[in-house]
Amino acid sequence: MQERRFPAIWRSIMPNPKRRHSKSRRGKRRAHDFLPTVTPGICPNCQNPKPPHQACAKCGYYKGKQVMEGEEEY
Repeated sequence: MQERRFPAIWRSIMPNPKRRHSKSRRGKRRAHDFLPTVTPGICPNCQNPKPPHQACAKCGYYKGKQVMEGEEEY
């Protein structure tokens, strides 16, 4: 079977959009580009800042239980 070829002029015209996208559609697409940064919480065990819903990297505690070994040795 022979491959179908398009004229060179069609290749430069084809990928362009037909209509302009509205400002609201552009804004919906960009909505996730400007999400706020997450503020760190305080670990109740060692009082160091830590990301929310994650085990503390310093002591290894999460929700009052030790789930991993932390950096500090007691």
